[in-house]
Amino acid sequence: MSVTAQSTSGVDRWFGMTARGSNYSREIRGGIVTFFTMAYIVVLNPLIIGTAKDMNGNFIGGGTDVVKAIAMVTAATALLAGLLTILMGVIGRFPIAVAAGLGINGFVAFTLAPQMTWADAMGLVVLEGILILLLVLTGFRSAVFRAVPEQLKYAIGVGIGLFITVIGLVDAGIVRSGVPLISFGVFGELQGWPIFTFCFGLLLTIILVARKTKGAILIGLVATTVLAIIIENVAHVGPKVGADGAVANIVGWGLNVPKMPDSVVATPDLGLLGQFNLFGSFEVIGVIAAMLAVFSLMLSDFFDTMGTAFGLATEADLLEENGDIPHLESILVVDSIAAIAGGAGSTSSNTAYIESAAGIGEGARTGIASIVTGVLFLIAMFFSPLVTIVPYEAAAPALVVVGFLMMTQIRHIDFSDYSIGIPAFLAITIMPFTYSITNGIGAAFVAWCAIKIFTGKIRDINWLMWVISIAFVIYFAINPIKQVFGVG
Repeated sequence: MSVTAQSTSGVDRWFGMTARGSNYSREIRGGIVTFFTMAYIVVLNPLIIGTAKDMNGNFIGGGTDVVKAIAMVTAATALLAGLLTILMGVIGRFPIAVAAGLGINGFVAFTLAPQMTWADAMGLVVLEGILILLLVLTGFRSAVFRAVPEQLKYAIGVGIGLFITVIGLVDAGIVRSGVPLISFGVFGELQGWPIFTFCFGLLLTIILVARKTKGAILIGLVATTVLAIIIENVAHVGPKVGADGAVANIVGWGLNVPKMPDSVVATPDLGLLGQFNLFGSFEVIGVIAAMLAVFSLMLSDFFDTMGTAFGLATEADLLEENGDIPHLESILVVDSIAAIAGGAGSTSSNTAYIESAAGIGEGARTGIASIVTGVLFLIAMFFSPLVTIVPYEAAAPALVVVGFLMMTQIRHIDFSDYSIGIPAFLAITIMPFTYSITNGIGAAFVAWCAIKIFTGKIRDINWLMWVISIAFVIYFAINPIKQVFGVG
């Protein structure tokens, strides 16, 4: 046997590619699709972290130049996403991509930073990552996963499917928030070339998936992006949001305008790496307030990844016979390191991305797909202008279709049993309606325990379910608790 054959065989054994029914072609396609469905974070995270100010009125990095702050966050976001996703692929051996977590970055930027310096806020992120890593190394995090009733795990996957469907519809502008609470299109109608582009992409992707075309999601994404570029060149639609952050054109493109940039190369500024103060926040806002902030960050990170990993494993049909996720400990260790690295790199906590489901829908089954995604993020660090070609409307069809694929797991839930059906329903509905996987999981766990208590089945509650349900009660009641202790 040749050296090449031996090497290939070793790679196959480590990643389990043949055992999982995959091949290099599927892994590469899946990795590319995952990258393009979540590449928006390279643009969006800088607009959140890079435009907020700390207690001293400074942008991240300690200056008053917002353009420089955004550039630094862009470089750090792409670098960490690339390195951590590759690490997840090699160590976790699972098709999960990692990047700065949405929701958490908003909490850091608009709740924590205004009360302290940026370095202090990122120090809190590092602390919560260290605590989660300790919970993983002691086996507590895995034990919690195994203590969750099986049908609730499926409900989490279904809820995530509906969640990413809503993300896709909102990104595309089909569903809009405001008054009324949710509206369809623009003034109740589908208007504008961007929404036409989304509809074209959705129909194309649906047809390709229904026909079981290889590369269906990737083909749909690329074809829709090409259409978007053509439309922009002809119709000059322009962006939805102006330079001041306000909506300038309600029928404009979301996030990116699909046109070739003036320059395709950008020199990354990595000046944010290492700018964190581990315990500075304890002096500024007090020990109790700092501990509550760490608790909120930790609980969100803790369950977001567990829910995401189970949902993806279910969609990929990779659950083991006992319902466990392959290499769960390794996945959780890398995710914990990602939280620490996110704080140390000033991008906020990095976590597993549910958009990885798009790559799974394309056939990805191993960590090789994550390596592909990670390499593309590293390339994007130098070619970040190219990432801005794909608008929301071109990427959103992939999320909607993958949402459907994940929703099919609902068949495993017995809704005739109200003790499981009601908690499952809460998980499935609260996730998309609150834009939070953590909120959905928490509501389901608390409701499940409450039903067991008041139906005389208290002995069905595992002690770990008691612990995490009480933790979620504290999480949901965090503001009243702060008022009791007199902290801001």
